[in-house]
Amino acid sequence: MSYVRRKHFGAYLARLRREARKSQRQLADQLCALSGLSTLTRNEVSRWERGERVPDGWLLMIAQALGTPAGDLERAASYARGEPLPVEALSPAETLGQLLPPDDLLLPLESGGGQRIAMDSVTSLAGRVHGLRLADDVLAGGDLLAPAFRELSSAVRLYRESSHTEDVGRGLLIQIGELAQISGWIASDAGHHDRAEKAYRLGISAAREAGDRALVGHLAGSLAYQWSNIGREQEGVDLARAALDEAGPDAHPKARALFFDRIAWTHTRARESQPAMRALGEAHEALSVEASSDDAPQWSYWVSDEELSVMDARVYTELRRPLRAVPLLSSALAGYDATHAREVALYRSWLVVALADANEQEQAAQEARRVLAVDVASERTAERSRVMLRHLQTHADAPDVCSLLDEYGTWCSSK
Repeated sequence: MSYVRRKHFGAYLARLRREARKSQRQLADQLCALSGLSTLTRNEVSRWERGERVPDGWLLMIAQALGTPAGDLERAASYARGEPLPVEALSPAETLGQLLPPDDLLLPLESGGGQRIAMDSVTSLAGRVHGLRLADDVLAGGDLLAPAFRELSSAVRLYRESSHTEDVGRGLLIQIGELAQISGWIASDAGHHDRAEKAYRLGISAAREAGDRALVGHLAGSLAYQWSNIGREQEGVDLARAALDEAGPDAHPKARALFFDRIAWTHTRARESQPAMRALGEAHEALSVEASSDDAPQWSYWVSDEELSVMDARVYTELRRPLRAVPLLSSALAGYDATHAREVALYRSWLVVALADANEQEQAAQEARRVLAVDVASERTAERSRVMLRHLQTHADAPDVCSLLDEYGTWCSSK
């Protein structure tokens, strides 16, 4: 039996227990009452949650005690025993487990017994995490990579080497998850895709342990977005949809809009136009639901109608519908904060492609020069510049495009 899979089952069982608001001792006592036995102790429940054993023979009673479907527990236990399961038979959480093969970074984090910390440490960490997000708005991945991963290592070390209450521990895990997401995003922007994936996986582990399903979805969706951009398009589609399912229907509308937008992008990259268009509509519909902004996750601060329109335009451009894309991108760029140089360059690169496809080659060449004049430490922006120039090669008969390619043509093959 796979030890790592048992650890996954243990983490899953621990999350179900916490959601049922039971301690390990309370669960053990209830299982004794249900079975008529008095031999089960808190220590045995702890062994299950640490992955030392799978509770064969207790699964139906555990399901009854925790108010969870017995079939879900049975499937999770089968997976822990090493038995393969079809993805369509799994719950959203189990689907994520199949799409993200287990490794050490997905194991539950375990806190240590060092200096005791209080909730003010969580508040301080949350401020630094959001500060890093805001920095990412105006700086690029290459500028932020080192400080982001220093913060992530420091946060994990704080959790593991300190002692704290359960509430403080959960708060730390949530901030580790959020920090892992922005660190992964920064690493992906810098072209460090393996490092980004490891950060996302660590964040998923922390968010699962904290029971924050929306954050699990945010992290998984971020990884799906990366996969779709590096040649793993169908896996990206599957993971983006699993991320939405994991977050559940009660996730804040801004979060659900973001998840639908990622689904739209992954379908676009997979050249599946109809599902992509449906997902765009579902994103706008989700954001139209009235809800207090105070209840929205802090990581969704940037989600707005304007940002959804940018994704609409990117999808239209990729699907070769330039007459829809050009007005949306032109409008977005006209009002976009000029300090967000990387985003402006990225969005303008899609405008270049859309203009070229709309037979506006002169304007496309002008906009392309503005993209190429931006100097940011972003591999994502550099790759978009290469994509843009390669696309313009099909319009090289236009004098302005020809002149541009004479000047920058070597970028098409540079890496």
